[in-house]
Parts: sequence; structure tokens; C-alpha cells
Amino acid sequence: MSTAVRVVLRGGLGFLLATQLVIGCWALLFPRAFFAIPWVGMRMDYNEHLMLDYGALSLALSVVLIAAVVVTTRSLVQIALTSYLVFAVAHVVIHARLLHHLTQAEATSLMIALGAAVAIPAGLLVLTTRPGAKSRSQSGP
Repeated sequence: MSTAVRVVLRGGLGFLLATQLVIGCWALLFPRAFFAIPWVGMRMDYNEHLMLDYGALSLALSVVLIAAVVVTTRSLVQIALTSYLVFAVAHVVIHARLLHHLTQAEATSLMIALGAAVAIPAGLLVLTTRPGAKSRSQSGP
């Protein structure tokens, strides 16, 4: 993997990591405040258990992202990005079915944000499959 590709991957992974850390800590430490965001609570009944689980899951995903930022081998980056994409694609599909709880502006903003949450890791994943994108163990440090 070239140095330029590794820099872009680390930057993108770092962004995904930062968002997961912030969201995870917020949902875990302040679940009611996190749920109060219209995109999150969607005007439904508050569920503390769900918010705590979501926060914990976000922090767990952060561990994989941290490893990918630090180590940055092709296989680890692909695992981290694929894990993130499994969540992000399911998340956008789930929310697309629940837009009736939101105003038009909220729904539009949410779908843009969730679309970006799919596009960013998908774009980064493409970088790992480019010809000549060898893992660090194959190309040296």
C-alpha cells in the first residue's frame, strides 16, 4: 500500500473513529440527552437500555477502527471498513423506513448524514482494492 493511500486511509479511518467515539461516549454517558436528538429518538418513547447498548456497540466498533488506524495493514483496514459498512448500510435502511416520524428537513438531513456514513467507508474500501495495494506485511514498513 503506498504512503499516500495509507495517509488517506488513516485520515478516513480516524474520522470514522472520532465519530464513533463521540457518539458512543455520548450515548453511554448521557443516554437521555443523546435520545433527545430528533434523528435518534424520532419522537418515540425513550428507551435507556437501547441507548446504552448503542453506546457500547459504538465503542466496540471504535476498537477495530483504532487497530486499523494504528496498524494499517490492508486486511485489517478492510475488516474495519467492512464492519463499519455492515452497520452503516443496515442503519440507513432502518431509518429510511422510519422517516415518517421526522419533519421533511430532519428526514433530508438524516438521510444525507447516513448516506455519507455509507459513502465514506465504501470509498475508503475501494482504495484498499486498487492494483498494487499490498498489505504492510508484503511491502514493508
